[in-house]
Amino acid sequence: MELKTVDPEELSFDEGSYLVRLSRGAVEEYFGVAEATGYELPSEKLERPGAAFVTIEAFSGKARSLRGCIGYIKPVKPLYLTVKEVALQAAFNDPRFPPMRKEELDNVTFEVSVLSDMEKAPSDRRERKNFVKIGRDGLLVVYGLFSGLLLPQVPVEYGWSVEEFLSETCVKAGLPWDCWFDSKVDVYRFRARIWRELKPKGELRSGTSIWNG
Repeated sequence: MELKTVDPEELSFDEGSYLVRLSRGAVEEYFGVAEATGYELPSEKLERPGAAFVTIEAFSGKARSLRGCIGYIKPVKPLYLTVKEVALQAAFNDPRFPPMRKEELDNVTFEVSVLSDMEKAPSDRRERKNFVKIGRDGLLVVYGLFSGLLLPQVPVEYGWSVEEFLSETCVKAGLPWDCWFDSKVDVYRFRARIWRELKPKGELRSGTSIWNG
């Protein structure tokens, strides 16, 4: 029997908090500063397939800067395994950054975004604008071998309009900024729920697509 995909709205604060601890624990385990991460899950939901991203940020007081972000857009594995795997990928295999060093562990925060299923946007560019809501939706742009994804919290943090969000997602895909005008380019929206450390190893906070932490 095929298991139902995890929707982010199903998850409780405790379940999301477990995923954040799991993401940090996976990296700590890699460095040998923690024992092997346990698999005593808070609920069976986390054993169902789920799509998720792990974002790692360098933390200095109230200032944050991206240190790594990788995820799976399709629910190909149990959610808890997805989070553990992409945490390691974000720490060591994000091509934009050098691999994380052990001494950075106390100065980075971990964030987990659990994604909903993708919904395809209409092909008409005006309808695409109306299809997207800032603060609720993330975007995925696909054209041939090119693809780019931006999480829902990104346009909120940068104060983008819907048009800017669509254009920046095109650029993320390595395509022209106005590629979303083209009906041959596929555009998808998705929802997300986010759990984040407010400071390294500190208190956790959760939210929907809008992040005001």
